[in-house]
Amino acid sequence: MGLNKKSVDDINVSGKRVLCRCDFNVPLKDGKITDENRLVAALPTIKKLIADGGKVILCSHLGKPKGEPKPELSLAPVAKRLTELLGQEVKFAADNEVVGPNAKAAVEAMKDGEVILLENTRYRAEETKNGEAFSKDLASICDVFVNDAFGTAHRAHCSNVGVAQLVDTAVVGYLMQKEIDFLGNAVENPVRPFVSILGGAKVADKLNVINNLLEKCDTLIIGGGMAFTFLKAKGYEVGNSLVDNEKIDYCKEMMEKAEKLGKKLLLPIDTTIAAGFPNPIDAEIEVKEVDSDKIPADMEGLDIGSKTCELFADAVKSAKTVVWNGPMGVFENPILAKGTIAVAKSLAQTDATTIIGGGDSAAAVNQLGFGDKMSHISTGGGASLEFLEGKNLPGVAAANER
Repeated sequence: MGLNKKSVDDINVSGKRVLCRCDFNVPLKDGKITDENRLVAALPTIKKLIADGGKVILCSHLGKPKGEPKPELSLAPVAKRLTELLGQEVKFAADNEVVGPNAKAAVEAMKDGEVILLENTRYRAEETKNGEAFSKDLASICDVFVNDAFGTAHRAHCSNVGVAQLVDTAVVGYLMQKEIDFLGNAVENPVRPFVSILGGAKVADKLNVINNLLEKCDTLIIGGGMAFTFLKAKGYEVGNSLVDNEKIDYCKEMMEKAEKLGKKLLLPIDTTIAAGFPNPIDAEIEVKEVDSDKIPADMEGLDIGSKTCELFADAVKSAKTVVWNGPMGVFENPILAKGTIAVAKSLAQTDATTIIGGGDSAAAVNQLGFGDKMSHISTGGGASLEFLEGKNLPGVAAANER
């Protein structure tokens, strides 16, 4: 995977119109932004483009308006908040067709170092289909394209791939650069020993990740709901635990592959069980721990047990690179969060490069207060998974090589 991409540091945008694709897909409640992490994460790139004297045109999607204007998914509140965060006006171009009369006039009138924000790119039906008309509209208002939206890098859309192919200069922003450096390099040339930890509910979601990481890492740790399909593949009784019966043979193959390649594949040796899934998810629940080959037929495994917590923590101690994707149990419930907390703690205490692959594991690490102890927390769930699968991401591929 060629990860040597031109970044904002390789170009000078002075006096140029720069279209910058950010990830402003933030949660809104009654028109108010309830979590502004993504806005804050985009600031370094935006500030760099302003400091260079570029005419900075920001764009992003928000939610799923499915190709038509939905006022409740307008980016207007984002322009307002960005204005406060940057300490300078971010002018909002309200056009239902995104690049409409408003946007064109605003771009025409821009002075160097000014910033505008376009309307939600998914107001246009072509966006998610990478349709040429919208890509051309976006290219018509810029000289340079900067992609800083890793969360959509695994999708080929107009605002990240289509437009990049129509401009001479297409580079990545600081956030994308960091993702490529950490995730890409961890998988392609890790400092060893390299330990991968996979969790989450379904084996099916992680088939290619398991396969790819087995070839790359020294130790692969499997926890969460997906571990039970592996345990069943070993011939264990797993009771009412989550199992993907169609993937049992696949799990057997992966265990054989690990053995053949001389890799360690660690599965839970004990399990936290209960009579059923907590309802609601954070409800009080009665649990006990049993060895993984002693799960009663009428019980359900919902987290790894204490011996497994130690086993997994031990494997992390000697590591130099650790990639973690997916929780070890139903971490939304305090009683069933012990395994996820133990793994987070072991990562927080190691001096290895620790990379959290987006989605639930990122949420868990942040909620549990370990965020600042990790080397890198990915901003994209689906995108980071595809990176770990060894796939070439269209949004990364579209940027100019260095």
